[in-house]
Amino acid sequence: MYTFSSKLKTFSIILMALGVLGIGYGFLTAPKDIQEVEKILAADAHGSHGAAHEATAETSHQEAGHHEAAEASHESHKGGEHETVNAADEHKEHLTHVLHQLQNKPWSALYVACIFFLLLSMGTLAFYAIQQVAQAGWSPVLFRVMQGITAYLPVGSIIFFIILILCGLHFNHLFVWLGEGVTDPNSPNYDKIIAGKAGYLNFPFWIIRAAIFLIGWNLYNFYARKNCLAQDEANDDLYYKKNFKLTAGFLVFFIVSESIMSWDWIMSIDPHWFSTLFGWYVFASFFVSGITAIALVTVYLKSKGYLEYVNTSHIHDLAKFMFGISVFWTYLWFSQFMLIWYANIPEEVTYFVTRIQLYNLPFFGAVVMNFVFPLLILINTDFKRLSWVIVMAGVVILLGHYVDFFNMIMPGTVGDKWFIGVSEIASILFFLGLFIFVVFTALTKAPLLAKRNPFIEESKHFHY
Repeated sequence: MYTFSSKLKTFSIILMALGVLGIGYGFLTAPKDIQEVEKILAADAHGSHGAAHEATAETSHQEAGHHEAAEASHESHKGGEHETVNAADEHKEHLTHVLHQLQNKPWSALYVACIFFLLLSMGTLAFYAIQQVAQAGWSPVLFRVMQGITAYLPVGSIIFFIILILCGLHFNHLFVWLGEGVTDPNSPNYDKIIAGKAGYLNFPFWIIRAAIFLIGWNLYNFYARKNCLAQDEANDDLYYKKNFKLTAGFLVFFIVSESIMSWDWIMSIDPHWFSTLFGWYVFASFFVSGITAIALVTVYLKSKGYLEYVNTSHIHDLAKFMFGISVFWTYLWFSQFMLIWYANIPEEVTYFVTRIQLYNLPFFGAVVMNFVFPLLILINTDFKRLSWVIVMAGVVILLGHYVDFFNMIMPGTVGDKWFIGVSEIASILFFLGLFIFVVFTALTKAPLLAKRNPFIEESKHFHY
């Protein structure tokens, strides 16, 4: 039986504590009204936030310059009173927009970290389910590691569902289609495109879908683990066969729910844009993250003297999956990007124009971290058997796919007001600490070997 070391437990609690403090700081320091926003823009315009103050001032004056431009227009045209009113309305609208972006920043940071760790555990569950249905002979010695990681799924689901409810209650402005009046033709906030999708994008239907998906995933996770543990004490393969049938049904549910989930929770942040590849793209991102988490936890447990039957061949196979799915993710990234960029249809290409112009470093940095680095490191067969290489590649892949989720969510919620600050780092720390605490606590609840799995002997002696 595994024992959760006091050092690791303390480390996870410290991470959560620092995360809570940083998240709280992010919410407390967010501007409360447009007057604060005006002061922030004015401070930026006078170069108080950097040495390159002239460039900053020019950019900030452009952002805050609606008022000045309108006043200039007022002086150069007759009927100045009308222009002054329009200028004031335009300036107020701009300030309100910036206010929503800055208020979204701590919410967005929380949302990105929350959905990343939730889907990481979901990717692990999908990998476990595929191993079950494929009747893989190499992986049963890793099943308890996978079950330990998926133990985070219920905790992550509850937190994420609460955030979704808070979005619907207008605690934030992450989803513009949840805004007031966007589907009302008589409202100044009316949006014809969003109104056309109102039959699908409405809060009751959206939150019901979320509940169905999260409950369905967690039910499978619960019964799959329950049957796997019961199989250890059984005299036949009854529970294994139950798991096989359950898993086959779950994978059908998963592939449908995963696609819809990606539209609901990520793509609808940019409701004017859509991609038919998006469900697969999101899947590849969290699937390789889940496999990487399995590899990192396995290497850690092996270094502490556990998992006696796990050998370099098992590690090598996990690394092959890390490499292969990284290439698959890149194929989807390029396919989605190239087709939209080459077609150059304005309502489609603006999605990538925004990211290239405002998120240039994280946008292309994600490609380097998620493709170039794994390709150069993991293409070598011998490297796939070295624990330190797996750890190095794994950390870069996980960071890279966090950046990938960052790129998917932040442009539609905070626009050009992004930076990696206290809120972003604190959110990662909190969910990382929670993840470590839940996963390694779960590993102490059962033996680390699924001893009565029909393929366990093959897995124990897996070498090539």
